Amino acid sequence: MMEKLVSVIIPAYNIERYISRCLDSIMAQTYNNLEIIVIDDGSKDQTAEILDDYQKRDSRIIVVHKENGEYHLQGIMD
Repeated sequence: MMEKLVSVIIPAYNIERYISRCLDSIMAQTYNNLEIIVIDDGSKDQTAEILDDYQKRDSRIIVVHKENGEYHLQGIMD
């Protein structure tokens, strides 16, 4: 029986000090059928670059970059 897909959605804004720990923890879970969607809300620090690096390393990670304050997630499911 195939495991159900679990979506983990993480909002991110200027969290360069914490995002690696967060993603590493989720990626280390024993449940593997995950998609990890991270919404970068226009971070001004290195958050976006860190997220892009993680996305390159793990196909379960989907990064959405948007301008700070936008209220729609258009394109996330395209």
